[in-house]
Amino acid sequence: MSKPTRFAHVVYRTRRFEQMLQWYTEVFEARFQLNNGVIAFMTYDDEHHRFAFVNLGAIAPDGPALQHPSTATVEHVAYTFGSLTDLLENYARLQAAGIVPYWAIHHGITISLYYHDPDGNQMEFQVDCLGSNELANAYMHGPNFAANPIGVEFDPDAILAALRGGTPETAFSARPGGPQSPIRTALNPR
Repeated sequence: MSKPTRFAHVVYRTRRFEQMLQWYTEVFEARFQLNNGVIAFMTYDDEHHRFAFVNLGAIAPDGPALQHPSTATVEHVAYTFGSLTDLLENYARLQAAGIVPYWAIHHGITISLYYHDPDGNQMEFQVDCLGSNELANAYMHGPNFAANPIGVEFDPDAILAALRGGTPETAFSARPGGPQSPIRTALNPR
């Protein structure tokens, strides 16, 4: 089995957005990668982000957010795989066992698959896309990430088939955004 190589980050949903940001800034001396009032990404080292915070007050000021109760909670925990091939071969192994992701998304800094465990806890299995933390940090401060900090959905089966057919992993590194994107044909066309 392909295993994650390291812990990546944790995402929190909160109704105390500003207080959480202040606390993590103070406790971890974390700095912002992006804060648009709805979502904030922070890091305390050279990793592109160690924490993200989703502002429930901005998303659902009067009630439940997304499909979850309106209480603050951990959104998800993320694990990094060593390569895109490792990530997608693990996807195929899990799929054969009846475990499928509820979301496949290319964030720009990572290519990610999101799963629920039996209790509904969410986890992200990801692979870094940009080759270095310096490039990932620069991307997070750039206009493409600011315009779309979430990303673009993709079809993991199509990319896995392309990889098995000999397409190099680097062909899928760039987040799709236009017709020249090498990942365009593997995207879920929603």
